[in-house]
Amino acid sequence: MIDVQRLRVLRAVAEHGSFNRAASALLLTPSAVSQQIAALERSVGHPVAVRSTRGITLTEPGRLLVEAAESISDELDRVRHAIDRLTAQRPRLTVATFTSGGRHLLPAALSRFVDAHPEVELTVLESEPEDAVPMVRGGAADLALAYHFDGPPPVRPDERPGLDWVPLMEDPLWLVLPRGHRLAQRPSVGLAELHADRWVLGCLKTEAYLRRYAELAGFDLRVAASTTDYFFAQTLVTAGVGVSLVPHVSLAPAPESAVVRVEPPRPARHIGVVLPRRRRPQPYAEALTAALVTAAAGAGAPAGAPTGERP
Repeated sequence: MIDVQRLRVLRAVAEHGSFNRAASALLLTPSAVSQQIAALERSVGHPVAVRSTRGITLTEPGRLLVEAAESISDELDRVRHAIDRLTAQRPRLTVATFTSGGRHLLPAALSRFVDAHPEVELTVLESEPEDAVPMVRGGAADLALAYHFDGPPPVRPDERPGLDWVPLMEDPLWLVLPRGHRLAQRPSVGLAELHADRWVLGCLKTEAYLRRYAELAGFDLRVAASTTDYFFAQTLVTAGVGVSLVPHVSLAPAPESAVVRVEPPRPARHIGVVLPRRRRPQPYAEALTAALVTAAAGAGAPAGAPTGERP
């Protein structure tokens, strides 16, 4: 039988790249770490780690064991959180959400949920998808409101235990221009027409994404400002610092700016809910997910968009 503690030690060795650093992280001696790895190798009948002057290299059996160790650790964390919920006086539900989703989609869903389930003690944690998804995987959050741009959702369907992605909506990006911009009165604009403009980023992670679209349009992106808040980005646009692309759910009313549709290919982000794939039903998480689906379906036209315009 494979010892879970030895798997924990191997995982630390893989993470830190050496026996000495793993020992320091685990509050063990390097000799104790070496003994644990040797015992693990005897139990599986194969080498799991090879020392060299460049550090530690995992063998293929070692890599498989590290993957197993991560799954076991996540499952144990999930069970610990589940036990905490079972022993709590009130049922609990913890939601992780990115900022703009929490501001524009979550409130309506939470109102509907609280009306139906006043007995539930809610906790909301602000967290970007790269942090929120591991929280759901480890049981620190029961579900997460998350997003992704191009490519697959931020979950792996082949994981064991795995996560599920429930799509909510496509969140198209709109051009936000100063009211006096030469293109502000147009119903739609191609990105190539903005080749000479400087750009304001409302999310640092979108720079590489926006650069790809700029490249498709035949120009190099020139960044005037980088922020971590779309509302701040829009205030910089109104001040004349540059132009910006802002997701539908993040648009804020601003008479000093104009909101214009982007001509195809139109960039968008995809919003959804991350849920753990569990054998036991999770009625509260499922109820809030249903409320989020309703909230996303009711998301209206963006503030400042031309009359009749919808994403």
